[in-house]
Amino acid sequence: MLEHGKDRVIFVTKEDHEAPSNAELVEDDPNDPYDDHGLILPNGDINWNCPCLGGMASGPCGQQFKDAFSCFHYSKEEVKGSDCVEYFRGMQECMQKYPELYPQEDDNESAPSDAAALVGSPSTDSASVSGSEEAVTSTENPAAS
Repeated sequence: MLEHGKDRVIFVTKEDHEAPSNAELVEDDPNDPYDDHGLILPNGDINWNCPCLGGMASGPCGQQFKDAFSCFHYSKEEVKGSDCVEYFRGMQECMQKYPELYPQEDDNESAPSDAAALVGSPSTDSASVSGSEEAVTSTENPAAS
């Protein structure tokens, strides 16, 4: 057996694989820094270390991103996040100061160019809202197409 930081490497034989497992499962520790959490932690907080944020929570505009995303996440407005426009504007202004770190859509199609693109990701609540609004709009007025 070898120890490498948090990892433990165990070598087994063919006979070991044929025997029934005696592994003991332990309950997940919500404070385990190595545990893989999604965007929202079990307690409802935002997981700023989630790889799904693509590193946006760090860097020169990390605080502006955190302010804007926190406002959106905790927004109670009828149109979720409508009370966060100033935060997203501040984030976008910061990002425009660092075009090499935050390329605009014209420079790199995979990078979000504005707050709406960030907010509309599938990992947030707005994706289901905007999708349902589009469906309602398209079915209410068929002559508009």
